[in-house]
Parts: sequence; structure tokens; C-alpha cells
Amino acid sequence: MEAIRKQASKFREQVAKQQQAVLKQFGGGGYGGSDNVITDEAELQQHQKLEKLYISTRAGKHFQRDIVRGVEGFIVTGSKQVEIGTKLSEDCRKYGVENTCTSGNTLSKAALNYGRARAQIEKERGNLLKALGTQVAEPLRAMVMGAPLEDARHLAQRYERMRQEAEAQAIEVSKRQAKMREATGNADNTLKLEAAEAKLHDLKSNMAILGKEAAAAMAAVEAQQQRLTLQRLIATVESERAYHQRVLQILELLETEMISERQRIEAPPSPPVENNTPPPPSYEEVNGVFASQTHNGSSDSISYFLGEVMHSYQAESDVELNLSIGDFVVVRKVSNNGWAEGECKGKAGWFPFGYVEKRERVLASKMAEVF
Repeated sequence: MEAIRKQASKFREQVAKQQQAVLKQFGGGGYGGSDNVITDEAELQQHQKLEKLYISTRAGKHFQRDIVRGVEGFIVTGSKQVEIGTKLSEDCRKYGVENTCTSGNTLSKAALNYGRARAQIEKERGNLLKALGTQVAEPLRAMVMGAPLEDARHLAQRYERMRQEAEAQAIEVSKRQAKMREATGNADNTLKLEAAEAKLHDLKSNMAILGKEAAAAMAAVEAQQQRLTLQRLIATVESERAYHQRVLQILELLETEMISERQRIEAPPSPPVENNTPPPPSYEEVNGVFASQTHNGSSDSISYFLGEVMHSYQAESDVELNLSIGDFVVVRKVSNNGWAEGECKGKAGWFPFGYVEKRERVLASKMAEVF
């Protein structure tokens, strides 16, 4: 009979061990531990909450690390781009200062302007990289490596170890209860069972307290992770947006300068007026009509006609006439030396004849502007 009892006790121990292994294999998972029947509903919910927090904070930590790695890579490649752009800026400036062409210095000006703009762009890029390092990478790296996260994780791990110990102690209590049923009235078994139950009670009480502390710490870390990571992402967007806006302003100004210079050199040349062109003939007003005199004995044509101004002209003396493109002039006299005398907008004077073209017909509204 004694042999049968020993064999039965051994068999129960084997079953208990197998049960424990099955519970650990098919239990709650996550950061460890299992959800078995020894825990009450409140403790089970606490365990599940802590498990979710552990998973969430772990994912948040990995995401922060990803951002830090991305920003650090961006800084490395961006620094190389700054180096290359700065070298290009210096090369453009050097060409603009040291080189001119017989056809003009348009390219030299463009090189200087581009070199100046490129230097400004690289300066802005350097400021962006500095901002990403100090405002994004450093705060996230500090949290990843910081004490609050590690302390909360340690609390969660301590809670898990205590939970596993409580599970083992619950199995021990079950074994003691089985022995009590087999050997009723055995005082030694009773004492051992009471000690095992007391230890299990203490473990469960301490586990509940530690679980609340760990959950509170993990929840605080999770909230901080969410808040800080979002803030740093917004800071990244704001820094890059400001950088691109400033670069766009620099490029727009540069484009305006270059297009203006190109239009200047591609515009049709103004009618040449030789440097040795004599000054316009003198004239005087007689009875309200301008009568022109010949200049150096040159003969002048006297037929009147209308001319449209094709190139503006700025008078250089009191006897000359200001002209604007699109004006109409009554041409009253054309001198052999390239000057013409006429009237426009109620004023009379001399102007280079090559600046106007003869017109056969003029709208009445335009005629009104002549006089």
C-alpha cells in the first residue's frame, strides 16, 4: 500500500510539472509570463494591460531609434552635399572674378551671381542639418537611452519574475493539498501547507502592488514617448519647410537676375548714333512756328509726315525732344546729319531720325496725343 501511495504521489508531481509547462507554452505570451487559473480577474487585467504597455513602449523605442538613425544619415550625406556645393560656389566666384570675354562679361556676372546664391543655399542647408541634430536627434536619443524607460521596463520585468514565482508557488500549494488529502491528520503536512499558502498570499499581494507601479511607470513612459516623438516630427517638418522656403527665395532672385541679363543681351540693339554725330541744328520760334535753320550748310527736306517712335530717347539739351516708345511725332524737317525736327505732345525739338519710322495712317486717338 505504501508503495502505491508513493507511486501515485510521483505521478501527481509529473502531472503538475506537465501542467506548468503547458501553461507556460500556451499562456499570455508578450514580454513573458502566462495567464493561468491561479490569478483572479483583476490581476489578469493588470497583467494584460502591462503586457500591452510593454509592447507599445518597445515599439515606440524602436521608432525613435529609427528616426535618430535616419536623421544621423541625413546629416552625414547632407554635410557631404554642403561640402560639394561650397566648392562649386568657390569655383563660380573664381571664374567670375578672373575671367572676361571679348564679347562681354555676361557669363562672369552670371557665375558670380550663381556662386553667391549657391553659398547662401549651402549655408541654409548647414543650418537645417544643425537644427535636425539638436532639435530632433538629440532629444530622441536621450529618451531612448534615458532612465525613465529603463526603470519602467525593470519594474515590468520584476513583476513578471514575481508572477512566475507565484505560479510555481501555486503548484506547490496544490501538491501540499494533495498530500493532506492522502494523509489526513498529519501535522507536518498541515504546517507545510499553511506555510506554502502564506507564501503564495504574500507573493500575490506584492505582485498586485508591483503590477500597479509598473503599469503606472510604463503608462507615463508611453505618454512621454508619444508626445516627444510627435513634437520632434513636427520640428523636422517645420525645419525642412523653412529651409525650402528660403532656398526658393534665393533661387527666384537668382533666376530673375539671370533672365534680366539674358533679356538685356538678347534685346535688339538701339539705333546707333555715332559719337561724332554733330549736335542738332539750332532753331528759333518765329510767330509761334518753329523755323529750323540748316546746319553747316546742309540741305534739309521740308515735307511733313507722321513717325512712330521705335526707341526711346532722352533729351540731352533744351533744343532736343524726349521720345517714348509708341509715341507719334509730326516730323517737320530731316537734316542731312541724321537729326530730325518735329513736334510731339505739344512740344517741339530735335531728335535722332533713326529712332522713328514713317507711318501712313494713324488712329484719331493717337493723333490727339501728338498735339
